[in-house]
Amino acid sequence: MIELFDTHAHLSDEAFDADRDELIPRLYENGVTHIIDVACDVRTAERTLALLDKYPFIYGTIGMHPHDVSAMDNAMMDRIAEIVRHEKMLAIGEIGLDYHYDLSPREDQRRWFAEQLDLAKQLGYPVVLHIREAFGDCMDILRAHRDGLRGVMHCYSGSVETAYECLDLGLSFSFGGAVTFKNAKKPCEVVKALPAESILLETDCPYMTPVPHRGERNDPSFMRLTAEKIAELRGVSADEIAELTYRNAKRVFGLE
Repeated sequence: MIELFDTHAHLSDEAFDADRDELIPRLYENGVTHIIDVACDVRTAERTLALLDKYPFIYGTIGMHPHDVSAMDNAMMDRIAEIVRHEKMLAIGEIGLDYHYDLSPREDQRRWFAEQLDLAKQLGYPVVLHIREAFGDCMDILRAHRDGLRGVMHCYSGSVETAYECLDLGLSFSFGGAVTFKNAKKPCEVVKALPAESILLETDCPYMTPVPHRGERNDPSFMRLTAEKIAELRGVSADEIAELTYRNAKRVFGLE
């Protein structure tokens, strides 16, 4: 059986409240054998922890999303350090910079991005990065934290050139439904240019639903469509992409 690994999901999101416990067992039966649920706000992380404790094949990450860091303080950093020690927590994230929405002041975003990178390094965890329209500042911060840096550029939207620099910094890349969008010129170029061992699959569900299901709620059952698109771009089979990204994800998140 071909196994799929969704490296970035939000099954703890309220969008799944009505049918979460019917959906999740069905995903496993249909070949999605590993899912990472991303807790983006320390104040609601209990929702992710409940999934980790209930389902053997769901893992987690914890971090403060750039949208929410205006509320961040040292007590929340201590809480992240505490939560990430759960045996099924695999990384710190999603953390980073989002200058598209600017929901937190940019100065706060930069400060807490750097502090969470420091925490990941101190504790020995990979990071999951959310970077949107902020690659200049992002790369400056990552270069300053390059020693021991490892992790994933989630839903990568930068250039091929920046991707190569991220590779040199020890990062991999996860791709979701966005690669199937008509305007996805840049992500498609990056998917074609990257070395095979750096590519992971994700859904970012309930968001970023792949074509032809745009407008519907996304969930990991649609991940096969992303695998098929990446396979088409790279000139291989969807099964090869599924197997490759599964192997890559286990390595990147220390599940080998």
